[in-house]
Amino acid sequence: MEEKIIQTQMLYSLLDFEPFILIFSLILVTWLFYKLFLQEVSEERHRIIQTHFRGLFRNFLALSLLFFIYIILNESQDQWSGFIRIKPYIAMVSFFWGLFVFVKSCRLLVLLYMFMSSMRAGVPLLIVNIFSLLLSTILLFWSGSRIFGIQLGPLLATSAAFSIVLGLALQDTLGNLFAGVSLQIDKSFEIGDWLEITQGMQKTVGQVKEISWRSTTLMGHSDELITMPNRAIATAQISNFSPPDQPIIRSQVFRVKLNSPFDQVKEILERSISDIPEVRGIPAPLAYVSETNDNAISFKLVYFIDSYGLQYVIGDKVLRKGIEDLQKSAISLARPYVEYSKTEA
Repeated sequence: MEEKIIQTQMLYSLLDFEPFILIFSLILVTWLFYKLFLQEVSEERHRIIQTHFRGLFRNFLALSLLFFIYIILNESQDQWSGFIRIKPYIAMVSFFWGLFVFVKSCRLLVLLYMFMSSMRAGVPLLIVNIFSLLLSTILLFWSGSRIFGIQLGPLLATSAAFSIVLGLALQDTLGNLFAGVSLQIDKSFEIGDWLEITQGMQKTVGQVKEISWRSTTLMGHSDELITMPNRAIATAQISNFSPPDQPIIRSQVFRVKLNSPFDQVKEILERSISDIPEVRGIPAPLAYVSETNDNAISFKLVYFIDSYGLQYVIGDKVLRKGIEDLQKSAISLARPYVEYSKTEA
């Protein structure tokens, strides 16, 4: 490996114990951060973090082996003269593997920091991926300047035209990327939130599962995966049904016979759902007369819940419990009534 291609002396000067100890210290700090501050995250998040740590430890062990081989070759040139030719290659692999481990360690530390502020749900990979990309780009440019002697000024100047062409070709991708970043900055929603996204006459409802470079993935009520471009979400009307300490209001209608006692029906309906754990006690449920006709009285029972995703399950419980308690009190439900007029030919 000739000096005019790679500045081997500069490469050798960078491969020292100090950078190796720095990477080891960064991994240790990341591990201590996880143990001290993130013990309350969910089991799913623990599995994700532990998977990241296992991969990081394997990469660090590989780096340690490469660095150990380089140290042996560097300190034993006389005894290992036959292997001296592979020394620059071992140095190159060790250097770039060290950069790789450093980026993964920083990425994991940022991920853990974001987990600490979002223990309820999760962390969108978009922000973590952007950080990793920027850090990798900076390190690659720095390595090219120090190791390969590349002059970055002329390179950036000659690549301006290529950047314009590339930007036009990736216009949609970049639009979705910046839209995703703006959504994260505005904090309109986070992973785990239930959203209702309205675009004109089209309405999409689902729970946020992931936010990536190009799109946001939602899980619908029937467990179907819905993928929407970030740019489309940024220009749509978003209703978030998962803000903390803000209950979701829902209602059920009960139609009883016209001669039913008003106050008793209201009391039965309001009391009937007190045993359903998913229904909030505060604010209290409220029943009122919503409509009357010649055949029936319609009572609307308004109640509050916390889980938007369980609204249909809870609604089924409320409806069945209300009908059961009305029947126990000998209050009959109204039947559909249709009046036919007889005409003579």
